[in-house]
Amino acid sequence: MTTVAPLRTPAAAAPAAGVARTKRRDWAGYAFLSPALLLFLVFILGPFLAAIVLAFFSWDMLTPATFNGVGNFTEMFSDPLLYKALANTFVFALASVVSHVAGGLLLALAVNKVMSRVLSYFVRTALFFPFVISWAAVALLWKYVLDPTFGIFTYYFDKIGFQAPGWFTDPAWALPAIIGIDWWHTIGFTFVIMLAGLQTVPQQLVEAARVDGASPRQIFWYVTIPMMSPTIFFASVITFIGAFQIFDPVQIITPQGGPDDSTVTVVMYLYQKGFESFQVGYASAVSLLVFVVMMAVTMLQFWGSRKWVHQQ
Repeated sequence: MTTVAPLRTPAAAAPAAGVARTKRRDWAGYAFLSPALLLFLVFILGPFLAAIVLAFFSWDMLTPATFNGVGNFTEMFSDPLLYKALANTFVFALASVVSHVAGGLLLALAVNKVMSRVLSYFVRTALFFPFVISWAAVALLWKYVLDPTFGIFTYYFDKIGFQAPGWFTDPAWALPAIIGIDWWHTIGFTFVIMLAGLQTVPQQLVEAARVDGASPRQIFWYVTIPMMSPTIFFASVITFIGAFQIFDPVQIITPQGGPDDSTVTVVMYLYQKGFESFQVGYASAVSLLVFVVMMAVTMLQFWGSRKWVHQQ
């Protein structure tokens, strides 16, 4: 007796074909994600896990690592130079956030008022251009511009009868000079962000406020600022993260942290311990501290944003 296999109807074959297409689509997605995922594993997650492990070891990259427990953390928190570096870094980051947000917003307001498209394009390009220059070139440029012997600023200070301060030799001026150089170099990026946010402010609200008799100042404080609060929040977060990791100009202009350690930052301190003193385990512990501090401040910013950021 023979049996006849049941014929597969189109209705029965459709689910199987759908599953096959879904699997192919999933594998295609994984294939597209694999380069970024591989880079993340090799250059971010891998080093991060290695830093966590090395923080509990003593290692100079020349001899085998030895387990040190919490010795690196104990030594770290008993070093007064670390507290000096943290203080300098927080001062730099706070000054950077305030000056970038305020300056970028004012520049965006000014450029947004320019009626000529050609002039507006020129100003935008001129403001953003310093941002595309490498930090090494910017640091060397300003190091010569502010040189106390033959710098341009020194020349014009002498012309008007004033003595130029020791920008990088006076502890009172070294860190403010670095802050000013960083502002000149990176304000273009914040300006572009603020200009983009300013152009998203609904003009209907501005016109309605103007019809109700609101002054330009009232429109700015009660319409423009609330509508731009997400942009301001974003700019403040990324500016703090970038400023807390400042290293290039400090290392190039003041290689040893300036006079009286006035410009040493926490990342520069980490570099000195890890790549000059070869205390890799200790430097790993410092890197974890940097990560924790940045994460804590960023979370604090997100928590505070619920009280002043207005989502449209």
